[in-house]
Amino acid sequence: MKHLKSFLVAIALIGAVSFANAQSKVAHINVQQLMSEMPEFKAAQAELKKLEDNYKADLTSSYTELQNKIKQYSGEVKTKTEQENAARQQEVQGLQANIAKAEQVAQQELQKKQMELYEPLLKKANDAIQKVAKAQGFEYVFDASPGTGIILADGKDLLPEVKKELGF
Repeated sequence: MKHLKSFLVAIALIGAVSFANAQSKVAHINVQQLMSEMPEFKAAQAELKKLEDNYKADLTSSYTELQNKIKQYSGEVKTKTEQENAARQQEVQGLQANIAKAEQVAQQELQKKQMELYEPLLKKANDAIQKVAKAQGFEYVFDASPGTGIILADGKDLLPEVKKELGF
């Protein structure tokens, strides 16, 4: 009986040590924070902001032109024929459609440029995370960014080591 108790205690200790080892093989990192602190990410954001500002300026100019035409045509409606007013209305509708299309194209181009700029940065961050995690013997690394579903992240945080790996 005494040997059985010793055997059970030994198994419990082995189980506890195994559980502790399994726990130490899990780490986390806030990928959003890592990305936002990368100098290349800040440069990419500045480039996107500049492109967005250019699109906004073009669209604002188009809106101003449209508003001026609407104002002009509204003031002249009584002095024009029905046919001329109908043609002007079609012109205004065409301008509105062109502006809507330009907005869509601008949004698509911004998204395309964002992917073009962010994709290599995500790869660089992912490669650094994997390198640091493997070097420290972690089998799993969870993204602890807000909204990713991780409720508690008290384990090993790899952010400082990954930032060091990336050189900042």
